[in-house]
Amino acid sequence: MSTFTQAGTFLVQSLGSFYLAVVMLRFLLQLSHADFYNPISQFLVKATHLPSKPLRKLFPTYRHFDLASIALALLCQWLVIQLTASINGLGMMNILSALAWGAVGAIYLVLNLYLYGLLIVIIVSWVAPQSNHPALTLLNQLIRPVMAPFQRIIPPLGGLDLSPIFMFLVINMLQIFVHGAARSLQVPSGLVPGI
Repeated sequence: MSTFTQAGTFLVQSLGSFYLAVVMLRFLLQLSHADFYNPISQFLVKATHLPSKPLRKLFPTYRHFDLASIALALLCQWLVIQLTASINGLGMMNILSALAWGAVGAIYLVLNLYLYGLLIVIIVSWVAPQSNHPALTLLNQLIRPVMAPFQRIIPPLGGLDLSPIFMFLVINMLQIFVHGAARSLQVPSGLVPGI
């Protein structure tokens, strides 16, 4: 693999992964009823508004499930996979396989967002528990609905909340299942960002 091929693959996958994270965060905002007036939420909405506008006519929002963002995420993943394949001389990929691989990659990205988001929230709760930064507020709003079932099952013990440990375990188990799905779908190594 030449230097230009490596550089092109890195650039396409890095930019594609960043924009996919923006799109998936936009989806999670609506799903978790997060504050859309938060400055970071405003950035996410504006960054996804133009490409998702035509998709919103085809895929309307159902309750709090933003179907247009899911469609945009799959299109973004398909584009990244196709560009990566083209740069590496693999030609045109089967669109159904690429969409399936993209769906697996998007699910893996959401699991990583929750994993690292939870880690950040835990560290900040120890270091600066009174922080009102917009990013931390948004992270708490995204993680709180997912954390609630764990907190109901495992109540705080003497002021110590053990529920994040179990959430980490569940996320890691889900990541194992996603890797298994990627293997069964025969996802080529290095073609789908993050997997």
